[in-house]
Amino acid sequence: MNKPALTLYLAAPRGFCAGVDRAIKIVEMALEKWGAPVYVRHEIVHNKYVVDDLRAKGAVFVEELEECPADRPVIFSAHGVPKAVPAEAARREMVYVDATCPLVSKVHIEAARHSENGLQMVMIGHAGHPETIGTMGQLPDGEVLLVETPDDVPGLTVRDPDQLAYVTQTTLSIDDTADVVAALKDRFPNIVGPHKEDICYATTNRQEAVKAVAPKCDALLVVGAPNSSNSKRLVEVASKAGCAYAQLVQRATDIDWRALDGIKTVGVTAGASAPDVLIQEVIDAFRDRYDTTVEVVETAKENVEFKVPRVLREPA
Repeated sequence: MNKPALTLYLAAPRGFCAGVDRAIKIVEMALEKWGAPVYVRHEIVHNKYVVDDLRAKGAVFVEELEECPADRPVIFSAHGVPKAVPAEAARREMVYVDATCPLVSKVHIEAARHSENGLQMVMIGHAGHPETIGTMGQLPDGEVLLVETPDDVPGLTVRDPDQLAYVTQTTLSIDDTADVVAALKDRFPNIVGPHKEDICYATTNRQEAVKAVAPKCDALLVVGAPNSSNSKRLVEVASKAGCAYAQLVQRATDIDWRALDGIKTVGVTAGASAPDVLIQEVIDAFRDRYDTTVEVVETAKENVEFKVPRVLREPA
């Protein structure tokens, strides 16, 4: 039986970013250095496959520091943690390694600097996301106000409208964030923004690649986890860029083939915490069902690399 023809547009860049790569490497190197178990506070990155793989190697994932024994190393996730967490680890004399993405750490430093200069902070981010909790936790309660959408801006109660600065979660939609920033500047003309956009290069690059691919496609699949902020943003970006059907899938087994009935073109991308093996799995699933031609649509090249902490590069 002849398979129907399909063109698969593969967005590039896609998948792992430097911060995710570094965080996974930190867990693997910690296991090599100290042996199992090594404890990890929160999912190291938002991807079940990655977490399960590290768990099989001896990583133990916990929600809170109090679940970790004091005599075993603990790693803080790539999303960052409130200041109180490393302070408590130090108080308990624990060995800990911070796997916070350097681009998230940059936002933390920015927030602290503005606070030292007497400015109250506004954070553009998603309530309850670990990165938002970590960034807001860099400063005392009440020093960081959270806004998610332009509609939240009129309700902000600030200390001094002329003494404000804003930071953003690194995994947001560029376009949506611009709308919130515009609303903030409209209400608080003197608000201070970051020197360089907080949304990270990898988030920006993956969204731009999706914008290039989406208009060519009958459908677009984003390989990523349902709790991954940057993956969910890619689905939204695809829809806004003109793709009629955009869907988040964790693995090839999640693909809704009935919804794709009759398609001729499909785009595939992946969030920054999705490994290559899952992207390949999706491509292979299409090859099983269709006479597939793969075309790569590349909008940027990435060569960023972040060093792991010195403690892991030193002998035990």
